[in-house]
Amino acid sequence: MNDVTTESTATAEESASGHLLGAADIRRIAAEAGVSPTKKFGQNFVIDPGTVRRIVREAHVGPESHVLEVGPGLGSLTLAILESGARMTAVEIDPPLAERLPDTIAEFMPEAADRFAVVNRDALTVSPANLPDFADDEPFTLVANLPYNVATPIILTLLERFTNLESFLVMVQKEVADRLAATPGSKIYGTPSVKLAWYGEASRVGTIGRNVFWPAPNVDSALVAFTRTRHDGDARAETLRRETFRLIDAAFGQRRKTLHAALKKTVPAGTFETAGIDPTRRGETLTIGEFTALAEASLRLAADVHAADVAEERA
Repeated sequence: MNDVTTESTATAEESASGHLLGAADIRRIAAEAGVSPTKKFGQNFVIDPGTVRRIVREAHVGPESHVLEVGPGLGSLTLAILESGARMTAVEIDPPLAERLPDTIAEFMPEAADRFAVVNRDALTVSPANLPDFADDEPFTLVANLPYNVATPIILTLLERFTNLESFLVMVQKEVADRLAATPGSKIYGTPSVKLAWYGEASRVGTIGRNVFWPAPNVDSALVAFTRTRHDGDARAETLRRETFRLIDAAFGQRRKTLHAALKKTVPAGTFETAGIDPTRRGETLTIGEFTALAEASLRLAADVHAADVAEERA
């Protein structure tokens, strides 16, 4: 997709429907609910219908879609998702906002009420157990304007816990978007880049102007699109994921050091040779496939050592 810049828009197409929220609606709803945007929850509410419609288009959401939204706030993006005909659940951490959201749906899009649910919960605590609508194998997509301070943990947590999360389109801080979509060898390639690549492919698909928010943030925003390509769900795959992520954390925890120096206390002897990875390289040059190869070698060699120790004890 082409990288596009979204500023406040008022085209005939985007203002044709009166269902979506503008600046005056947002301020009225906030006043009625006694809500003020807080830094604690990273709240910046979108006040431009054109922006939320663009997000929904980029997410390829439609009547057949099952959508999870995190951080719906006052409902700007929520209404745009519902306008597409999708079925959705919104997860909101702030109790007054979660309580108000159904009233906003009833006022602006009552015909969509039966396709909407809201859960008052921290997104970092959600799981198939407490989000039963997403507990089966039905694929779903995440569409969200994520709080900047917790965007990456939310994304990685949801991908880990929900193997049926097939795709996402999220708005995040521009620097976060760049890191999530970074490739090996770049200065911004790091832990979020590699861990996200474990699950699938990400790309930056748009930038968002500051003037579409209330209050206007001090940073630029961008859109990141993701498609899942890895669907492992068994215990063996989870063991490999945990070991891979452990090595990623160790390698980038000492970014300037070679792999040999950064991982010498982390992996068994012979790991680099077994994996076919040059130990003089730095972590920032490795693909997710190479980190996985290191993890497989580490697990295999550790198992061999353990088996040898057991045999020696029995002897």
